[in-house]
Amino acid sequence: MTIIADSLFNGCLQIKEITIPQDVKYIGNYAFRSCPVTSLVIPDSVTSIGNYAFSESRITHLVVPDSVTSIGDGAFSNCTSLTSLTLSNNIEAIGYQAFYNCMLLTSLVVPDSVTSIGDYAFYDCTSLSSLVLGNGVQTIGFRAFSNCTSLSSLTLGSSLQSIANNAFSDNKLRSLVVPDSVMSIGDGAFSNCTSLTSLTIGNGVKTIGQRAFYDCRQLRSLIVPDSVTSIGDGAFSNCTSLTNLTIGNGLKTIEQRAFYDCRQLRSLILPDSVITIGDSAFYRCNSLSSLTIGNGVKTIGQRAFY
Repeated sequence: MTIIADSLFNGCLQIKEITIPQDVKYIGNYAFRSCPVTSLVIPDSVTSIGNYAFSESRITHLVVPDSVTSIGDGAFSNCTSLTSLTLSNNIEAIGYQAFYNCMLLTSLVVPDSVTSIGDYAFYDCTSLSSLVLGNGVQTIGFRAFSNCTSLSSLTLGSSLQSIANNAFSDNKLRSLVVPDSVMSIGDGAFSNCTSLTSLTIGNGVKTIGQRAFYDCRQLRSLIVPDSVTSIGDGAFSNCTSLTNLTIGNGLKTIEQRAFYDCRQLRSLILPDSVITIGDSAFYRCNSLSSLTIGNGVKTIGQRAFY
């Protein structure tokens, strides 16, 4: 036997133990979905795990051997008893919802072989506190680690190019370093990270999306590097502790509400590169006592500094 067929044991509620033969190479879609197994050993003959293959099982510990190169969509989603996970060093992609709602998983190291992490891949892993992404990861999908409400330690790899919308929203990160390889930070990518006090934005970032850091209410200091050309709608709104802001010389557009309700901001220098300041961009920045607007500004929106 080299293949376990799609849905072969799907919903077999009496199966408590699984022994996968040593010659199996492929575990099919939904093969063991909803089987209440608590222990699983994947032999090193397996190269591919299909979509939702072990979804809703009761596995507590999982080691994915180095023979595995792909994990399908939802393969281990809703494995709500999973506490530890070791991934293959040869896996290239982690699919959509692959480990969605593995609520007891506490830590994760993504190996360097992984280049992409799919949408919702680890969404709602509410006990995940430590995450290290390997240096091969280039893209992180929509809400991939969103609602990981215990996440306090995050290391991003040196090859990361883009962070999708809401990728890390709603967590407990205290500090964040965005590497120089990143070119775009998506809408809401780190929104509602209410414990974030330290943020370093890499020198390769060009765009910061809408509400990217919305409600990071403990953030006190921010340097926007020269590489950034636009700051999106509400990107840093409700960062109510922000007192020090340095804006780089490459910025052209500050969209509406970008720094809305940054009520502790005391001084601001806008470089000559800035062309547009959107509506309510600095609305309710009530502590702002010193303002220098560069010579390049052509448009200042309604209530920009109200």
